[in-house]
Amino acid sequence: MKIYRLITDEDSSTFCHRVSKALSNGWELAGSPAFTFDAVEGKRFCAQAVTKDVPGEEYHEDLKLGDY
Repeated sequence: MKIYRLITDEDSSTFCHRVSKALSNGWELAGSPAFTFDAVEGKRFCAQAVTKDVPGEEYHEDLKLGDY
């Protein structure tokens, strides 16, 4: 099966570490990152889609994607 996650967080080293950890665990980037600015909070937020092939497993809606 192929699984998908969208990692989101405030634009900080924490976001970069979350994406780096996913890549280190076999996830692959799926497209370019996206950015938005929250004018009320004065913060920039990031999103990065990642995918991963998990052979031999069947998809089900209770799957905890972060466990992969």
